[in-house]
Amino acid sequence: MGLKLDIVNPVLWEIGHVGWFHEYWTLRQSHGKPALIDRADELWNSSTVPHDTRWDLDLPDRDAIFAYLTDVLEHQCDQLTRAEFPERALYFYELAIRHEDMHVEALTYMRETLAYPPPQHLGDHVSTAAGALPGDADVVGGTWRLGATRTDGFVFDNEKWANDFELSPFRIARAPVTNREFAAFVEAGGYRIREFWSDAGWAWRERQRAERPVYWQPKSDGVWTWRRYDRTEILAPDAPVVFVNWHEAEAWCRWARRRLPTEAEWEAAALGEPSADGRRLSEAKRRWPWGGAAPTRQHANLDFAFDAPLDVAACPQGDSAFGCRQMVGNVWEWTASDFAPFAGFAADPYEDYSQPWFGSRKVLRGGAWATSARIARPGYRNFFPPDRNDVFAGFRSCPL
Repeated sequence: MGLKLDIVNPVLWEIGHVGWFHEYWTLRQSHGKPALIDRADELWNSSTVPHDTRWDLDLPDRDAIFAYLTDVLEHQCDQLTRAEFPERALYFYELAIRHEDMHVEALTYMRETLAYPPPQHLGDHVSTAAGALPGDADVVGGTWRLGATRTDGFVFDNEKWANDFELSPFRIARAPVTNREFAAFVEAGGYRIREFWSDAGWAWRERQRAERPVYWQPKSDGVWTWRRYDRTEILAPDAPVVFVNWHEAEAWCRWARRRLPTEAEWEAAALGEPSADGRRLSEAKRRWPWGGAAPTRQHANLDFAFDAPLDVAACPQGDSAFGCRQMVGNVWEWTASDFAPFAGFAADPYEDYSQPWFGSRKVLRGGAWATSARIARPGYRNFFPPDRNDVFAGFRSCPL
């Protein structure tokens, strides 16, 4: 196989890793098949190949990697037609599909951040004038059951199992923080004012010499722009701020005299309902913020339906029972919560989607415009280090 060591290596690695993950878990672990190509584990096992060096590996060229993916798919199709298909293998096929969903999104923000031309025909380019959605929603207190139940179908192990949390009544922003709102923090010198930053956040800011979100360009002629794909675009003032890390979100909240919601608060605002007397949270838990219907373009900006974040007032049919909008889609939302196991946690066979990262990352919820609906269901727990600012992440806030 030919080698290719140029700028496309990160994208080729991601594509090859998707094929490897399918092969490793569905063919080798489920059916006991041998590896399809030599060195596959050395190239694409993300558990053993360090993140910072994987882009420099001597990868097979594009044609060879796509031939490998085709070979994996053909072997999977052959296994799926066999009468002796083992029931336990279903878990690994479900796992591989969702893992692929994650990497489709990762490839998208990788293309944006590496200044590739935008992919074609992902969705409709919409110039929305939906505008802002100011104000806070009132959420009643009560018992909230956080985590998955055994009737929820496929879930990752970090969602297992449901635990009850007592929540006091709280208020939460109806919409995520917008570019306009975050720009006010930047223009007020927020990146240089120590009191708004935690020790870890300030250390990150000093180390990176950050003055604004990573892809924002210096303000010129009164206009903020940002680099997206291989071009510069004007920032939509009422779209949610994106590509900000947890430290930046926390600093904005301190400046605005607000705070990030906890994971339980976020989910209660998204999926909860008031009891019949309106005094407490009901025991009912919606499947989606708007109810039980599958998401459409009117409910949420998901699955590449549009090719960018929409204004925060868009998709009013997707409001939660408490009037919160876009709690699914548009941008992932940072929460105040550390990524930690729920009581009763036990690692699934693929341990790397939970246990190694407990205590070192923060929880995000809700999904982004490039997220599959399989991943963006509100119970899904995403997690990244607090200094990661190259993912489709924004945030909403609560008053102190």
